Amino acid sequence: MNFTNPKSARRKSRELALQGVFEWLVSGSDAGAIEAFLHERYPTIKLDTEHFQSVLHGCIREAAQLDADIQPYLDRPTRELSPVEHALLLLGTYELRFMLEVPYKVIINEAVDLAKVYGGTDGFKYVNGVLDRLAVILRPDETTGRLVPQPYQHQPGGMPANPAAKVPVSFKARTPVRSDAKPAARHAGTDASSSPGDPWAQRKPSARRKPQGD
Repeated sequence: MNFTNPKSARRKSRELALQGVFEWLVSGSDAGAIEAFLHERYPTIKLDTEHFQSVLHGCIREAAQLDADIQPYLDRPTRELSPVEHALLLLGTYELRFMLEVPYKVIINEAVDLAKVYGGTDGFKYVNGVLDRLAVILRPDETTGRLVPQPYQHQPGGMPANPAAKVPVSFKARTPVRSDAKPAARHAGTDASSSPGDPWAQRKPSARRKPQGD
C-alpha cells in the first residue's frame, strides 16, 4: 500500500480518526458513539477500517500514556495546545509507540500533511518537531545514530528557544459529559456539516474539508 498517496485508504483512515479524536478532546463523547457518527457522516469513504478503529480507539484508550510521552517535548502544557494539533500528536505518538510496522518517517509525514490541511498557521512545524523528537525515543532501532533529545523542562536555565514556540495555540477546556448524555443522538436528522453540536464543523473552512472518496 502506498502510505503517502493522499487518496489512499490509509490516509483516509487517519483523517477520519483525527476528526474523531478532535471530537473526543473537545466534547468527551464516547468513542463508540464517535465512530458510529463518523461512519454515518461519511458512509461511502473507502477506509482502511482496521487502522481507523485501532488508531481512534487506541488514542482514546491510551491518552494518558500518550500525553505522558508527549509532554516532556512540549514548551507548554497539553491543555494549551490547539485541539487539532493535540489530536495529531496523539495520533502520531500512538502509531510510533504501537504500530511498529509503519515506518516512523511515514507517520511523521502523514501527521504533518494533515496538520497543513486542518491545523493552525505553521502548526505543522510544531507537530513535526515534537514527533521527530519522540521518534528517537520510541523508535531507537530506526533512528540509530541520532542524539537522544533532552526534555525541555530538564534543561538548565529553563526551556530552550523552540522554533515552533510561536505557533498559535488556543486553550480549549474539555467539556464534562453528563452521565445521561447521548453524544450521537444530537446529530440525528441534521446536516452534520453545519450542526451547532459538531465542534469539527466550527473549525475554519479548510478544517471542514471532507475526506476524499474514490
